[in-house]
Amino acid sequence: MRFPVVAGVVSASFLSLGGAPPGGAPQAPLPARMANTGGGSQLITAVAPRAGSTSGTVTWWDLRGGTWVKTGSAAARFGANGLVEGASRRQGTNTTPTGLYELPYAFGVKAAPHGTDYKYRPVHPDSWWCQDNASRSYNRWVEPRPADCRAGEAERLISYPTQYAYALVIAFNYERPVRERGAGIFLHVNGRGATAGCVSVPSAAMRRILAWADRGKKPHIAIGTTDGATAVTRY
Repeated sequence: MRFPVVAGVVSASFLSLGGAPPGGAPQAPLPARMANTGGGSQLITAVAPRAGSTSGTVTWWDLRGGTWVKTGSAAARFGANGLVEGASRRQGTNTTPTGLYELPYAFGVKAAPHGTDYKYRPVHPDSWWCQDNASRSYNRWVEPRPADCRAGEAERLISYPTQYAYALVIAFNYERPVRERGAGIFLHVNGRGATAGCVSVPSAAMRRILAWADRGKKPHIAIGTTDGATAVTRY
């Protein structure tokens, strides 16, 4: 993703998705209310109050003995223009795509946090993420940048040492990329404010997530809102 210029810091709000309604019995854990969790025993949920929100909560969950258990949570930031259905998203709109996605690998300008078991790619000076719709490498890590991927249509990852200190690739538009839908959507460390479409959390939370994530448990990330057309429970 290409980072927008955002003045100030966007405040984050925590959600009580797993809480009890007033006077009622406690709700089932959020993953148990979802249409699909990806088939694994780990899940990350990234939830905003509304489609227009730029902040919300990231929570990571483990399936233990058939029950989803919250392992950790953190305040999260989303796109500067909120969230939009992933299948209809357009590149350059500064929106975070909703949906359920795999997490192919992690990367970072810094060394992998202690305990990281995920495939972790170190960022080098010639590491780029191609966002050029005309390139054969569209929505892919390239190293070095190929001639058909213009520098003005790619991100030099090392140029963002704060945001990309630690990151996980979100497989939005990744398996069979659709041109103009968007490229470079990650779960990464907070910058100064809202993102250009990624999901971000504080550095300490990103380190905890990387030490927690177990590739063998097939973790996915579900991005959505508390309710409505882009409710996280739909995915």
